[in-house]
Amino acid sequence: MIPSDHFVRFYNEVFKFLDEKKGLQDYYLEISKLQEFHCLELFRKKGLRGMYEYWDHIRIEENCDMTLNLTDEYMELIMNHCPSLSKVTDNDAGPCEKYCEHCPGWVVPLIEKAGYVVEYNLVDRKIPKCSIRIYPASSGKKSVVKMEPI
Repeated sequence: MIPSDHFVRFYNEVFKFLDEKKGLQDYYLEISKLQEFHCLELFRKKGLRGMYEYWDHIRIEENCDMTLNLTDEYMELIMNHCPSLSKVTDNDAGPCEKYCEHCPGWVVPLIEKAGYVVEYNLVDRKIPKCSIRIYPASSGKKSVVKMEPI
């Protein structure tokens, strides 16, 4: 198995290559389709609670510095320090300009298929921090991916 440090650097280079070939968005959508096997049923069945359970497992498994909040109105994930972007910026090859878009690239289509909408704040492509708020589609909100300082 490839160590996570090497894996992150590898897919950073894959992202650069695909972006150059104008295929990065299609790749993100394929990843989203694959993720359906792992969590779409959980998200549909348990809703926001299922999303909380999924990302809580990821938090532990990947040793992420993230904060999860679950309310009656939304589920929120605040990535206080992204281990993935941190590993990419700590190498001599340099990060893909669109590296951070891989998360919303697969998350947003999946969440929408489950009947929810996403407010995704990437903050800054050079700062390993982001946040996601997920609401039921009935909230009247629309999915949006933005980049705003926190």
